Amino acid sequence: MASTHIMTTQAACETKMGANVSASWTEAMTTEAGLQAENTVNCICRYNFSDDWAALNVDVKHLISDIVSSLVAIQAICYDMSGYTSRTEAEDMINVLRDGALRRLSIIRDKKVQDFMSGA
Repeated sequence: MASTHIMTTQAACETKMGANVSASWTEAMTTEAGLQAENTVNCICRYNFSDDWAALNVDVKHLISDIVSSLVAIQAICYDMSGYTSRTEAEDMINVLRDGALRRLSIIRDKKVQDFMSGA
């Protein structure tokens, strides 16, 4: 089954999950986590990027994809950390992904940035 989220790709999510992600983490789980992450981005920003996705600039799409794929990867890593070389490795990956997602979310929450992104 192909992933049905709008704002990122399966490949972007898998890249951030790393080589040691649990084999029992499925594409369906990635899809569900992606939908949840997209809703989170929309609600935090109080702007529905999903509805305007086709009209957004490619640079903006990559920024949002980076946020969504990071949030998905965090869920995948948390699902089962036993495959990573250590719990510390998994936690470090989560921390790096979280920090990047929060930094980018702080950028796109700004209404002036949203106006810029939508071409207003």
